[in-house]
Amino acid sequence: MRKKIVAGNWKMNTTLQDGQALISEIVNMVQDEVTNSSVEVVVCPPFPFLTAIGKQLPEGSRFHLGAQNCHQKESGAYTGEVSAKMLQSVGAEYVILGHSERRQYFHEDDELLSQKLKAALVAGLKPIFCVGESLETREADETFNFISKQLKDGLFHLSNEEFDQVVIAYEPIWAIGTGKTATSAQAQEVHAFIREQIARAYDAEAALNTSILYGGSANAQNARELFSQPDVDGGLIGGASLKSRDFTEIIKSF
Repeated sequence: MRKKIVAGNWKMNTTLQDGQALISEIVNMVQDEVTNSSVEVVVCPPFPFLTAIGKQLPEGSRFHLGAQNCHQKESGAYTGEVSAKMLQSVGAEYVILGHSERRQYFHEDDELLSQKLKAALVAGLKPIFCVGESLETREADETFNFISKQLKDGLFHLSNEEFDQVVIAYEPIWAIGTGKTATSAQAQEVHAFIREQIARAYDAEAALNTSILYGGSANAQNARELFSQPDVDGGLIGGASLKSRDFTEIIKSF
C-alpha cells in the first residue's frame, strides 16, 4: 500500500540555529505519534543545513531527510550546484524536483527535470516530483491537459522499477503563498486524475501504490479534510512547516 507522507519544504528560510531549534521542537512534539502511526515525515531544509538537521532526526524512525533540488550531472564544473550523489552522501533520502518555484524562477522544463529524475534515482534518492497549474491555466479549463503533459514529458519515461520510487506532489500554483487553497473536492479531482494517468502509463498496481501529496497552502486548519480524500496521501508543506505547532498539527491530522 502507498505511504502516507507529510513533507516540510523549508525553502530559503531559517538560519542553522533556528532550523535546529525548529526540528528539535517538531521531533519532541510528535515523535511518539509518528512512531505509532503509518505516517512518514520528510524534512527538507536548505542545502547547508542537511547534515546538522539529519543528525537530529531519530535513527530508525519515520522521520526522513530530504533536499529541495539537485543538479542533473553527477559531478563536474558546475559552480554552486549540488549533485544527487552529494545529497545521498550526507544522508538525504528524498529530493524535491520540479517545484513550481524552480520551474518559474529558474526556467526548469520537463526535459531538464527528466534528467534530474534519472540522476536522483541513480543516486538512490526518492524524488518528490511536482506538477500543477497556474490560475490562468485553470481559468482556461486546461488543468487536466496541462498536468497530463507535465507527467508525460517529465515523468512517464521512467521504467516501472524506477517509477516505483517516485512520490508525486500536486501543487496548484494559484494556491501557493496566496492564502487560497483548493477545496478538498478540487484536490481530490486532480489527484484522482493523476492516478488515472499513472494507470494508463504503467498499470493499476502502480497507480494504487503511488503516493500523491497535496502542495497548495495546506495548513493545520484544512489538513484533516484534505487528507480524508481517498486519493490525497499527504502534503508537501511550505510556510506551515516553519512553525512547529502548525506542522505537527498537520502531521497529527492523519
